[in-house]
Amino acid sequence: MITDQNSINWKKIFCFKNIILNLVGVALITLALKGFMIPNKFLDGGIIGISILVHEITKWPFGVLVLMFNIPFLVIGNRMLGKTFALQSLLTFLLIAFSMTFLDVDPVTSDPLLIALFGGCLIGVGMGLCIRSGSTADGVEILALLTTKKIGLNVSEVIFALNTLLFLAAAWSFGISTALYSIVTYFSAVKSLDYISHGLEQYTSLHIISSKSDLIKSLIVQKFGKGITIIKGERGYLPDKFDVKLDCDIIVTVVTRLELLRIKEEIRKLDPKAFMFIQYIKEASGGILRSMN
Repeated sequence: MITDQNSINWKKIFCFKNIILNLVGVALITLALKGFMIPNKFLDGGIIGISILVHEITKWPFGVLVLMFNIPFLVIGNRMLGKTFALQSLLTFLLIAFSMTFLDVDPVTSDPLLIALFGGCLIGVGMGLCIRSGSTADGVEILALLTTKKIGLNVSEVIFALNTLLFLAAAWSFGISTALYSIVTYFSAVKSLDYISHGLEQYTSLHIISSKSDLIKSLIVQKFGKGITIIKGERGYLPDKFDVKLDCDIIVTVVTRLELLRIKEEIRKLDPKAFMFIQYIKEASGGILRSMN
């Protein structure tokens, strides 16, 4: 059933799984912030990082700041992603503001490396769980999507530029050492968020061009139980033999990152000269995506 973005999907909002994911995500974010980052003046990227910076400078309550800075993005999110997303994100922002204001968490450690790694991982996992629940814990991604349409940069470039300014401000306020550790915290959070939101089984498109394409087709389908697609092409066109060309089958299969290495190793055994390239894809559905072995 197709749902209108102008209506609210209450079933999704009150889904037990989404509620648990959101609560656990907010709990991990709170632990990361109060147990590791804020007591030691470490920053994350995005709106949470801005809130920490302003909190340390002005001493305004962090919970109020993170809610105040994120609220404007709900208007953008409502227009771009629908009312259900905006309402779920509002609930997430309110939970973060509440937990940061009323829950007491003692600092876990003062070791800067442990803070950067564990604080970053915890906040990344927490944000990933919130994304899995259908919301967001930071409005900067919405801002990046809007800015992309206006100036033509991609989302990652916009987020990188915004966070660069943030970490420069951190260096000015807290010193270069804390700013550098904050960058480590940010990248720990990004990688953790990536694994949680996309999963260890993120799908990869593998393209193979080989003179032994029939053997490779059989290997992928029969041994690994994967589906394949064949694109008719030509190979050759070498610099010293540009006029020499042969018809070939370009084999395309979608595998997980956990399967990729094994499949590539088996292909190399059949044809050490096989040409392969991979493309990372965000989502795949239908067909034969999982091995039936």
